[in-house]
Formats: sequence, structure tokens, C-alpha cells
Amino acid sequence: MDCLFCKIINGDIPAEIIYQDDDVLGFKDVNPQAPTHILFVPKTHIATVNDLATKDAELIGKLFLAAKKVAADTGFADEGYRLVMNCNAGAGQTVFHIHLHMLAERTLHWPPG
Repeated sequence: MDCLFCKIINGDIPAEIIYQDDDVLGFKDVNPQAPTHILFVPKTHIATVNDLATKDAELIGKLFLAAKKVAADTGFADEGYRLVMNCNAGAGQTVFHIHLHMLAERTLHWPPG
């Protein structure tokens, strides 16, 4: 498989790891859009949100719980942060392995671009 995030999960490509458990890996985005920009990925390859199945519900919940923990541990939970998951190229997905973006430590406007 030629998936960038799978290669990071497997340790074939280095990344600045922020969070890790049995199911989820969190690492700094190499092209950050905010002072804090962390990607949370399931260790199981799922290409897009459209590929999710009912059996994946707990795994997706774990992405959000990992983000919540990192926000609390790093001290910006109360200040605020944004969580975003893009689905397919038209929405900005460039790596086809689902991932949750955490953006923090700058003012984020609505609606997003």
C-alpha cells in the first residue's frame, strides 16, 4: 500500500508524534495552518468518511477523544480549537486515509474557506 499515513504509522516515514495508543496516532501536520495543527489518524486504513462502516463507530470516537485529551494536556481546551475532517478531493482531502485535523492557538473564522 502506498499510503503516506500508513507509512507514518508503520514508522517508515518520521513524524513528530504527539499522541499514540493502540488505535490512534496523533502527529504534527508538516504544512500547519495554525500554530497547533495535529492530525489524528486511525491505525486501521480507511480511505474516506464514505468508506466508514457501523463497526468503525467506536474507532472514530477514539479520534475525537484523543483530540480532546491533547487539547486538555496542552492547555488550550478552554481557549478553543477546531476539529475538521475532509472527505474526498473536492473538500480538500489530499491523503486518502481518514484523519481529523486539530487547529488551535490562532483565531479561526467562520465560515472556513
